[in-house]
Amino acid sequence: MNQRPARRPAPRPPEGTPAPAELARMARSGLAGAARVAHWADAALGPGSDGATADGKATLSDASAERASEDLGLTVAQVRADWDTARLAGLVEVHGDSARPGWRLRAWDRDDSAVLRGWVALFDAWSLAYPEPAEFEPAAVAEVVSAMPQVLSFLQLSAGPVPVEQLLDLLGQRVTELRTERCEVPYETEHGAGAAKPLAALRSADADPADRAPAEDRAPADETELAPLLDWALHALASVGALTYGDGQATLTPLGSWAVWVKLEQICVAAQSPAGNIEVAAEEMLRGCAQLRPNAARAEYRAWLAARPVGSAVTELVDAARGEDALLRGLAFEALRVVGAPAEPDVRAVVDEPTLRPYALLWLAEHDGVDPEDAHEVLTREEATWLWVDTAAAVADHGEAPLLVRHLESALQPTVPALLDEVRAVGHPRTVQVLVALAAAHPDPALAKAVRRAAFQVHTGG
Repeated sequence: MNQRPARRPAPRPPEGTPAPAELARMARSGLAGAARVAHWADAALGPGSDGATADGKATLSDASAERASEDLGLTVAQVRADWDTARLAGLVEVHGDSARPGWRLRAWDRDDSAVLRGWVALFDAWSLAYPEPAEFEPAAVAEVVSAMPQVLSFLQLSAGPVPVEQLLDLLGQRVTELRTERCEVPYETEHGAGAAKPLAALRSADADPADRAPAEDRAPADETELAPLLDWALHALASVGALTYGDGQATLTPLGSWAVWVKLEQICVAAQSPAGNIEVAAEEMLRGCAQLRPNAARAEYRAWLAARPVGSAVTELVDAARGEDALLRGLAFEALRVVGAPAEPDVRAVVDEPTLRPYALLWLAEHDGVDPEDAHEVLTREEATWLWVDTAAAVADHGEAPLLVRHLESALQPTVPALLDEVRAVGHPRTVQVLVALAAAHPDPALAKAVRRAAFQVHTGG
């Protein structure tokens, strides 16, 4: 009973992988330009100086780019490229309409793990670091970005040069699988052949089997169309230092091989975990993490995130937060905290949604460096009360009665009558259920009676 469960031994990287210190040296070398521009901005554009950006997106202003060009002896194009790389690597963090040095820049010369995390962040953002040509179809680009993890895994397992023709064949197979999973089935309509049947109808269990085209009718990926996309993807990955590309073949660099191995290991850990959430949708993953301790839940979030593109993962989490289950809402934002900076645009986009606003404001405050214990100060009294009711709804649905009674003590209002007055005023859709559950759980008969009366008044519109 008192013995601790045996811990899973720390995985060892493949034979031949350089030591972490050597990997960090490689990462510092590859990001030297970005770190140089970030240090320059820290010194030249710090508090009391003119702002670094002008468009609210942390794009370096023309004046600042010209100044950096003169100070550093670089062209303006080089300065802008290094600035963008610094942002993607977390050396510069974007907060609203401003940018400031990231914590990784502060630890750059002394913390190898911070350097490696910064490089992996750039590796994850390879498609942003080297944007696709304008003539490419966005849908086709999205398919290739989604398929590239499998291509990278193959390169990592091959442990050497791989002909591009072989990678193209693998990419075509994966894109075809993605299209099949989405049920992109052509069918005949009164407007002619080739129109796309709505996905909802195809996914519905009630859809007529006659409407479904046989598997052999599903158009496979066209390699002639994928070839320029693969060429772009390989050049993009080479630009961030993940692989070398030339003479009709590609080879992962030691950094790229290590990063892919780390992500594969995260996936394996998730597959072996008690919750096993790696392949499920965000909502089901969050339900699986509901009973885990915070550290174990964060490990699950990290593994789940490692198995899918960051953009689609964030979208899934935000959609799960919009649901009716208040517990999942809170857990979704905990998972978004694990995502970090890449989730900021999506979180800012939901600030005006009443259901998500308090959670989004707290997330943004913590992201901006506010101590989590003080972050609640960014909420108005009404927003804090709304959040109290939403959290109480989660406790009522998934917790035990004593937890709900203890939750009463966390309210901002000094007295129960004041709390009830403000709870009635915020108009949370679960107010009645929360008050009824609280009345049933509270051991004080007089207080329980007052709470039941308040629930009845809300129910009847009083």
